[in-house]
Amino acid sequence: MFEIIKKYAEENSVPIIREKSAEFLFQQVESKKPKKILEIGTAIGYSGLLMLKACDGFLTTIEKDAERVKLAKENFSKYNFLQRVNIVCDDAQKVLEEYSTKGYKFDFIFLDGPKGQYIKYLPLTKLLLNQNGVLFVDNIYLHGLVKSIGPIAHKHRTMVVNLRKFLKTLQEDNDFSSNFYDIEDGIAISVLK
Repeated sequence: MFEIIKKYAEENSVPIIREKSAEFLFQQVESKKPKKILEIGTAIGYSGLLMLKACDGFLTTIEKDAERVKLAKENFSKYNFLQRVNIVCDDAQKVLEEYSTKGYKFDFIFLDGPKGQYIKYLPLTKLLLNQNGVLFVDNIYLHGLVKSIGPIAHKHRTMVVNLRKFLKTLQEDNDFSSNFYDIEDGIAISVLK
């Protein structure tokens, strides 16, 4: 699915969801049939397209890189999904704070933005989820570093510490029913009770 976009991402070093994770995301969206989806980390629209193809819902997607937003818009248009997408070009933290104060609600949130920020996003994504809403988080193991034992290189340390804190917080939050999957770089699925 969307092979042209996958090829472009590979050739231009644009991080997109990996193959098995993409299949798992598609299955989750297809089974949940969300009406309103929020995505944090649009990149060039690949995962957004997968989610829109899997259901008939509406997608709001956040990306702060203007060049990637332009490409994502072209990709949504090329596959005739532009009418079901709101692309927001801004900082995710700012947008999440704004949406939570305005009382926005979503049935499904796909979190695939800056990994070190997941812990900051968590309370806001929780506020934005409807009851029985799903928080789907990609790359929770950061190339295996989160599960590793021993010293972490300085350039990754903050991200690893924040991701470990994020996973522990998610696990201990009784408002969520959470499961962790060892698919590729790790996936967390949390359903708000």
